[in-house]
Amino acid sequence: MTPEEYMQSRVDDQIAWYDGKGGKNQLGFKLLRVIEIVAAAAIPILAAYSGVCPAIRFVVAILGGAIAVIAALMGLYQFQENWTHFRSTCEALRHEKYLYMTKTEPYDTEDSFPLFVQRIESLISTEHSSWSQYMRGGNKETEGA
Repeated sequence: MTPEEYMQSRVDDQIAWYDGKGGKNQLGFKLLRVIEIVAAAAIPILAAYSGVCPAIRFVVAILGGAIAVIAALMGLYQFQENWTHFRSTCEALRHEKYLYMTKTEPYDTEDSFPLFVQRIESLISTEHSSWSQYMRGGNKETEGA
Protein backbone atom coordinates (compact mmCIF):
# COMPACT_ATOMS: atom_id res chain seq x y z
CA MET A 1 0.00 0.00 0.00
CA THR A 2 1.39 3.38 -0.92
CA PRO A 3 1.41 6.32 1.49
CA GLU A 4 -1.21 8.05 -0.66
CA GLU A 5 -3.50 5.00 -0.60
CA TYR A 6 -3.10 4.65 3.15
CA MET A 7 -3.76 8.35 3.69
CA GLN A 8 -6.95 8.19 1.65
CA SER A 9 -8.35 4.80 2.60
CA ARG A 10 -7.40 4.73 6.27
CA VAL A 11 -6.45 8.10 7.70
CA ASP A 12 -8.94 10.33 5.90
CA ASP A 13 -11.67 7.71 6.35
CA GLN A 14 -11.05 7.51 10.11
CA ILE A 15 -10.88 11.30 10.45
CA ALA A 16 -14.24 11.58 8.67
CA TRP A 17 -15.76 8.84 10.87
CA TYR A 18 -14.60 10.36 14.16
CA ASP A 19 -15.58 13.85 13.00
CA GLY A 20 -19.08 12.68 12.04
CA LYS A 21 -19.64 10.67 15.22
CA GLY A 22 -18.29 13.52 17.34
CA GLY A 23 -20.70 15.95 15.68
CA LYS A 24 -23.70 13.65 16.17
CA ASN A 25 -22.87 13.13 19.83
CA GLN A 26 -22.38 16.87 20.33
CA LEU A 27 -25.78 17.53 18.77
CA GLY A 28 -27.45 14.83 20.89
CA PHE A 29 -25.86 16.17 24.07
CA LYS A 30 -26.75 19.82 23.41
CA LEU A 31 -30.29 19.06 22.24
CA LEU A 32 -31.13 16.96 25.29
CA ARG A 33 -29.45 19.46 27.62
CA VAL A 34 -31.46 22.40 26.19
CA ILE A 35 -34.73 20.46 26.53
CA GLU A 36 -33.79 19.55 30.10
CA ILE A 37 -33.00 23.18 30.99
CA VAL A 38 -36.22 24.52 29.45
CA ALA A 39 -38.32 21.85 31.19
CA ALA A 40 -36.63 22.51 34.55
CA ALA A 41 -37.14 26.27 34.20
CA ALA A 42 -40.80 25.85 33.23
CA ILE A 43 -41.73 23.75 36.27
CA PRO A 44 -41.62 26.49 38.94
CA ILE A 45 -43.31 28.99 36.62
CA LEU A 46 -46.14 26.61 35.80
CA ALA A 47 -46.41 25.43 39.41
CA ALA A 48 -47.27 28.99 40.44
CA TYR A 49 -50.40 28.74 38.27
CA SER A 50 -51.41 25.21 39.24
CA GLY A 51 -54.19 26.51 41.52
CA VAL A 52 -55.74 28.46 38.65
CA CYS A 53 -55.76 25.61 36.17
CA PRO A 54 -55.70 22.01 37.40
CA ALA A 55 -54.36 20.77 34.02
CA ILE A 56 -51.11 22.59 34.78
CA ARG A 57 -50.34 20.04 37.50
CA PHE A 58 -50.40 17.36 34.81
CA VAL A 59 -48.03 19.41 32.61
CA VAL A 60 -45.65 19.93 35.56
CA ALA A 61 -45.66 16.17 36.21
CA ILE A 62 -44.93 15.45 32.54
CA LEU A 63 -42.04 17.94 32.56
CA GLY A 64 -40.62 16.35 35.72
CA GLY A 65 -40.85 12.93 34.11
CA ALA A 66 -39.21 14.24 30.94
CA ILE A 67 -36.29 15.55 32.98
CA ALA A 68 -35.83 12.11 34.56
CA VAL A 69 -35.95 10.41 31.15
CA ILE A 70 -33.44 12.87 29.69
CA ALA A 71 -31.06 12.32 32.60
CA ALA A 72 -31.31 8.56 32.07
CA LEU A 73 -30.69 8.89 28.33
CA MET A 74 -27.67 11.13 28.93
CA GLY A 75 -26.24 8.52 31.30
CA LEU A 76 -27.02 5.62 28.98
CA TYR A 77 -25.73 7.06 25.70
CA GLN A 78 -22.87 9.12 27.17
CA PHE A 79 -23.22 11.82 24.50
CA GLN A 80 -20.86 14.30 26.14
CA GLU A 81 -18.15 11.71 26.84
CA ASN A 82 -18.39 10.26 23.32
CA TRP A 83 -18.32 13.72 21.80
CA THR A 84 -15.10 14.65 23.61
CA HIS A 85 -13.43 11.27 22.96
CA PHE A 86 -14.31 11.24 19.27
CA ARG A 87 -13.29 14.87 18.87
CA SER A 88 -9.98 14.23 20.64
CA THR A 89 -9.19 11.21 18.48
CA CYS A 90 -10.16 13.08 15.31
CA GLU A 91 -7.86 15.97 16.18
CA ALA A 92 -5.00 13.63 17.13
CA LEU A 93 -5.32 11.89 13.75
CA ARG A 94 -5.34 15.25 11.96
CA HIS A 95 -2.31 16.35 13.95
CA GLU A 96 -0.34 13.26 12.90
CA LYS A 97 -1.47 13.69 9.30
CA TYR A 98 -0.25 17.30 9.16
CA LEU A 99 3.05 16.46 10.84
CA TYR A 100 3.59 13.72 8.27
CA MET A 101 2.55 15.84 5.29
CA THR A 102 4.87 18.69 6.30
CA LYS A 103 7.71 16.31 7.19
CA THR A 104 7.86 17.74 10.68
CA GLU A 105 9.48 15.83 13.53
CA PRO A 106 9.19 12.86 14.02
CA TYR A 107 8.50 12.50 10.28
CA ASP A 108 11.53 14.47 9.10
CA THR A 109 13.49 11.36 8.11
CA GLU A 110 13.87 9.71 4.71
CA ASP A 111 11.45 6.79 5.23
CA SER A 112 8.97 7.97 7.84
CA PHE A 113 5.91 6.18 6.45
CA PRO A 114 6.20 3.09 8.73
CA LEU A 115 6.40 5.36 11.79
CA PHE A 116 3.37 7.29 10.56
CA VAL A 117 1.35 4.09 10.11
CA GLN A 118 2.41 2.85 13.53
CA ARG A 119 1.33 6.08 15.25
CA ILE A 120 -1.98 6.30 13.36
CA GLU A 121 -2.85 2.68 14.12
CA SER A 122 -1.89 3.22 17.76
CA LEU A 123 -4.34 6.14 18.04
CA ILE A 124 -7.12 4.11 16.46
CA SER A 125 -6.32 1.06 18.57
CA THR A 126 -6.32 3.11 21.77
CA GLU A 127 -9.77 4.48 20.96
CA HIS A 128 -11.09 1.00 20.14
CA SER A 129 -9.65 -0.38 23.39
CA SER A 130 -11.30 2.41 25.39
CA TRP A 131 -14.62 1.73 23.70
CA SER A 132 -14.31 -2.01 24.25
CA GLN A 133 -13.49 -1.53 27.93
CA TYR A 134 -16.47 0.81 28.31
CA MET A 135 -18.80 -1.69 26.61
CA ARG A 136 -17.65 -4.40 29.02
CA GLY A 137 -18.54 -2.16 31.94
CA GLY A 138 -15.03 -1.13 32.90
CA ASN A 139 -15.47 2.61 32.45
CA LYS A 140 -13.51 4.03 35.38
CA GLU A 141 -14.71 7.59 34.71
CA THR A 142 -18.32 6.79 35.60
CA GLU A 143 -17.63 4.31 38.38
CA GLY A 144 -18.04 5.78 41.83
CA ALA A 145 -19.70 8.90 40.40
